Amino acid sequence: MTQPLPELLRPKTLKDFVGQENLVGPSGIIRKLLINQSTNNYFPSLILWGPPGSGKTTLARIIANYLKREFFEFSAVNTKIADIQKVISPTSPRLRGISPIVFIDEIHRFNKAQQDKLLPYVEKGNIILIGATTENPSFEVIPPLLSRSRVLILSRLSEKDLTKIAGKALIHLKKKLNKESLEFLLEASNGDARVMLNVLEIASNLVKTPTIKIPDLETALQRRQYTFDKRGEDFFNVISAFIKSMRASDVDSALYYLARMVAAGQDPLYIARRMVVFASEDVASPTALVVANAVFQVCNTIGYPECQENLAAGVVYLATAKKDRSAYEAYMSALKDVNTFGNLPVPLKIRNPVTKLMDEVGYGKGYEKYDKESYLPEKLRGKEYFKKN
Repeated sequence: MTQPLPELLRPKTLKDFVGQENLVGPSGIIRKLLINQSTNNYFPSLILWGPPGSGKTTLARIIANYLKREFFEFSAVNTKIADIQKVISPTSPRLRGISPIVFIDEIHRFNKAQQDKLLPYVEKGNIILIGATTENPSFEVIPPLLSRSRVLILSRLSEKDLTKIAGKALIHLKKKLNKESLEFLLEASNGDARVMLNVLEIASNLVKTPTIKIPDLETALQRRQYTFDKRGEDFFNVISAFIKSMRASDVDSALYYLARMVAAGQDPLYIARRMVVFASEDVASPTALVVANAVFQVCNTIGYPECQENLAAGVVYLATAKKDRSAYEAYMSALKDVNTFGNLPVPLKIRNPVTKLMDEVGYGKGYEKYDKESYLPEKLRGKEYFKKN
């Protein structure tokens, strides 16, 4: 069976590895650890955090080759902890008392209980764990496992890195790219070497001429890559940028981040709900809440693809509307005092004397409908929460 191009071209040594100079370069931590382990026999467990196609799996395999240790590779998508336990028993004859390297791709897909079961093996040094994840480990990897591992961050591959990899691929495929086609390929790959190589392999099999052109790449690509996990950090980054762009009245940025979410298939009701919250917190006009609620109702009624136009219209309105957070900030300030001071006594003057006893002890005594006296509890008398902008 013919191997896919990304597997055929996968580097076997650090010398051939492209990108991540901060990790594998002359002063990179991985290179230093590999060099030093020959004298102290130490290599830590690692969590490799980076976007797709940045070299996490390749790096794990290179480390295993360099250390000359048994290497077990798993994917958390289709692996049970029992499958891992079967092959990493310290009594296994094949391990000869040497801790193997256990590589778990997409380790963030293991739940807390599954990750807990890995802890004893890492803690006792029975294995060197290398976990790979596209998601922020702070959210997706349990703290005990994080504390026993070194988190290394891999960056999205630069155009220079991708160009170098593409060059090797084209030599192997016996094909050429002109400048415009290469620029298109680099942009469409979104920093993902695996996507780029797969597109090149498909395109090279579609054309009989020596040169691959943009239409060939478009046919092979079909749809550009959108890295937007609906649970992970990129999700939080984009929704944060979306809200902050509307708050800053930067309508172009707000529309861009809206388009990012729509293109990645984000639930339109989630986007609309965030717009309703934004209208309540950030916009001075009560009409904003009416608009945001209308957008939510349309999204709920008709869904994609039509509702994206309604989302866009709502975003333009909210981004260009006058901003005023005074009501929101006043409420949050009042809530802070509630949490700080607890249930302070309501002044007798504004208590309702619903029984004779209440009337006798002074409930409602001295109350005038339109007086100017503060009705706050005594401890907070004179406090001013609402400050009109």
